[in-house]
Amino acid sequence: MVDADQTFVIVGGGLAGAKAAETLRAEGFTGRVILICDERDHPYERPALSKGYLLGKEERDSVFVHEPAWYAQNDIELHLGETVEAIDRTAKTVRFGGDGTLVRYDKLLLATGAEPRRLDIPGTDLAGVHHLRRLAHAERLKGVLAALGRDNGHLVIAGAGWIGLEVAAAAREYGAEVTVIEPGPTPLHGVLGPELGNLFAELHREHGVRFHFGARLTEIVGQDGMVLAARTDDGEEHPAHDVLAAIGAAPRIGLAEAAGLEITDRAHGGGIAVDEQLRTSDPDIHAAGDVAAFHHALFDTTLRVEHWANALNGGPAAARAMLGRDVTYDRVPYFFSDQYDLGMEYSGWAPPGSYDEVVIRGDAGKREFIAFWVKEGRVLAGMNVNVWDVTDPIQQLIRSKTQVNTESLADPHVPLESLVP
Repeated sequence: MVDADQTFVIVGGGLAGAKAAETLRAEGFTGRVILICDERDHPYERPALSKGYLLGKEERDSVFVHEPAWYAQNDIELHLGETVEAIDRTAKTVRFGGDGTLVRYDKLLLATGAEPRRLDIPGTDLAGVHHLRRLAHAERLKGVLAALGRDNGHLVIAGAGWIGLEVAAAAREYGAEVTVIEPGPTPLHGVLGPELGNLFAELHREHGVRFHFGARLTEIVGQDGMVLAARTDDGEEHPAHDVLAAIGAAPRIGLAEAAGLEITDRAHGGGIAVDEQLRTSDPDIHAAGDVAAFHHALFDTTLRVEHWANALNGGPAAARAMLGRDVTYDRVPYFFSDQYDLGMEYSGWAPPGSYDEVVIRGDAGKREFIAFWVKEGRVLAGMNVNVWDVTDPIQQLIRSKTQVNTESLADPHVPLESLVP
């Protein structure tokens, strides 16, 4: 039973935390809502940090989830630049990291997100080594890319995942020279497999990006604190004035782990284990966003999803569950990317080895197509490239688990909606 005397605490001021706070008020909760953010900026959305904002096409204010005044107007106690250093599950309190203040909670939401993985090699302390996760990172990188473009400078990017490729595209638009170092055989190999990974490699090569596959950075060479070059484990040396580490993100589970909450193994995301209501092993603590790992019945596996849509939808779902609403969180994973003149959306989950074939509908050569990852006739995932307004039927096909005629799937003249039972 929820009443006006209760206190709900949200740790994490990203999109998931901010949308959870918004949902609590929208659902009629009149108790105390405390939102704790370890950054000094108001809660913001991250996609623009490697896309429009990084390119200078979107204003800084456009990234914020709400206007600053919204929090006071909705009686949300917003603590910026504050950390939580401990949870006492018996006393049901959180302890602030600064002055040790204790705050009691009735329900607690952990939306602590993820942090960039660090390169464990010599030279990472040089001034020209960067990460991209926070607004401050994007602000700094924006200036770096502009300077590299102006001076014909070289950027080396470690990692050909989504962040690495989006920054590569931005850097080329600024005019910088770009080399991408990737241990896999193609970009995005772990997400798209070789078939579609090669398409992204060709896209970037056409725009002047150099790839070095099958290699890892072993050292960043510098002088007087500045970057001069990047060396790889195959003996190559690449000129560099700046280096971006884009080798993935790790869930911020330290607080949950210290509190004794169940954590999934690395094979299943290494996040905070939650059920279909985003409830942790403690029934009064929920988790949402990048840090939460949940069993997805549709794919019969435990997933931890690091994409914008998961934070957008997971925060509200957790808030409703905290209020005692009947919640089943089973959204089809979704993300999008913009690189040069290519825009894409991806729905589903189909890592290499999970599918039999990739079916193409449209013209991959013109980069106007939909790709489907299919196993025994069932669509596991779909990616639309420069083709729009098809996310709903793609997700319906995935949810239906129905065997589909692959010739019809490949035929642009057959409406996708007609293939959904």
